[in-house]
Amino acid sequence: MSGALVPADEFAAGAADVSGAEGAAGPAGWDDAPGPAVAPAAGRTPVPGARSIRRYTARVARRRSGAGIGEVLGDVYYAVVMTAIGLGVALGLAGHLRTTLPHVPDQALRSGISLPTVVAVVAVVVAGVVLSLSARLGPVGAGGAEATWWLGTPVDRRGLLRPASLRLPVAAGLVGGVVLALLDGGLLADHGLGHVLRLGAGAALVCAALVLLAGHLQSRGVPRRATALAGDAVIAAAPVLALVAALAGWRVAALPDVAWWVLVALAAAVAGAGFWLDTRLGRIRGRDLRESGSVASQAAGALVSLDSRELGRALSDSAARPRRRRVRRMRLVRGPVSAVVVADLTVLLRSPRHLVQLVVSALVPVVVVITPQLAGAVGVVLAVLVSGYVGMLATGEGARRAEMAPVVDRLLPLSAQAVRRARLIVPGVAMLLWSVASFAAVGRWEGAVGPWLLLGVVSAPVWAAASLRAAYRPSPNWEGPLVATPMGALPGGVAAVLARGPDVAVLGMVPVVLSVALGTVLPVVVAVQAGVSAIALAVGASTSTKTMMDRMAEATDAAEAEKKRGTR
Repeated sequence: MSGALVPADEFAAGAADVSGAEGAAGPAGWDDAPGPAVAPAAGRTPVPGARSIRRYTARVARRRSGAGIGEVLGDVYYAVVMTAIGLGVALGLAGHLRTTLPHVPDQALRSGISLPTVVAVVAVVVAGVVLSLSARLGPVGAGGAEATWWLGTPVDRRGLLRPASLRLPVAAGLVGGVVLALLDGGLLADHGLGHVLRLGAGAALVCAALVLLAGHLQSRGVPRRATALAGDAVIAAAPVLALVAALAGWRVAALPDVAWWVLVALAAAVAGAGFWLDTRLGRIRGRDLRESGSVASQAAGALVSLDSRELGRALSDSAARPRRRRVRRMRLVRGPVSAVVVADLTVLLRSPRHLVQLVVSALVPVVVVITPQLAGAVGVVLAVLVSGYVGMLATGEGARRAEMAPVVDRLLPLSAQAVRRARLIVPGVAMLLWSVASFAAVGRWEGAVGPWLLLGVVSAPVWAAASLRAAYRPSPNWEGPLVATPMGALPGGVAAVLARGPDVAVLGMVPVVLSVALGTVLPVVVAVQAGVSAIALAVGASTSTKTMMDRMAEATDAAEAEKKRGTR
């Protein structure tokens, strides 16, 4: 039956088999829906409506899943409780961070940028992320069985695609509203609960409107890549706006209060945009729907399997240029090592998302040190570690693709360890540039740029090693015993797998953390950092996939075996 259309009478018969007595009435069991797109032939059952097809598919899926109403309600209850706990923890962390921020006198607040300005910049970043992700994941798509069976039926696509067109706007609105409400209520806490709720509702409506805008562009044939690049441009512009505001002396005293009539107007506008998009769903090409649906399915599968590398590939490939009009001669290639380096550099330059990610992460410490309320030891340490890790992830795309398809690496006249050493070059150079920008800002904040630049240059190899270690980490073993967790059943040892990469970054940056805490760079700390960087490079270039616990267990077993042989 694959690829063939099911006649309407057979479809109705299948519905009768699933729905039991309710479906035994034949066509009368289907609900009233718009007329069929194709007139039924004489003696044939009329084609059912789109809503009936969706209900029939959902009924079959529920029947074959074996999950009862009790299990569904239990899952919903568990999700609601865990969401409430997560929001409470996030609100508590934001409040704790607010209390640990250094007290800044009023005279110091007149220089740099204010904390509400930083929150406003974060709001711009959230808007760019929503627009970029909505273009990469859809915003309207049909993947898997939906694309195979639904798009080929002689039914109006509006009814079939309506749930898919509402899924992303609702999700983006919820996430965007919660993030802005947490930042306002937990980090600023300068207004009452009503202000926080109105601001969160306004942010939710704006995020939903951005997704609907991406849907309208998709219905008009605008390439999803162009919409994604527009979102990336908004993300890149956010820290630049912060720097311009600092230079020009602009600052936001407090986030504006959103009036109720503004919320009503935004809600009406979002409802009108949603209705307008609903009228244009039938104009989206089937190829675009299949591409969007496949990307969303790939991203969902990566999240379920806890594979961040696959998630990154899905988001990058969805906005990649489908064809190249120019041929690069690769004149820099002089041997196998240079071929690996040029290939990694080409992959990085052809991914605008990673370039934006690298630039924005380098500007985060700059924004933190020019914000008096954030420019403390805790704020600077968090800014360096978090932004450094985010920038590091952008530099390892070549290694991640090589881990997925190592056939090209195996054709090179190099050993596996030599290939990994060659793949350290591009992340090392990129993170060296990142360290120069970030540590120059930290050094200016501390009052001595030279020593901090030296410390940043010496610590740059740690990020490269962490990038390579994260790219070549093994996948979780789903064939072994599973462990019950708040996120569901997960394979044993998944935490050790996910920690490969972040462990090197955290341990390797301990001298930097100590220097920020001390407020100065000591020569002995620079020497220790150089040694730690050398060890990190050796760990990052290693081809062993065993964890530290496995190595310790093997060393213990070998020592016991050697002891037994000695006693004999």
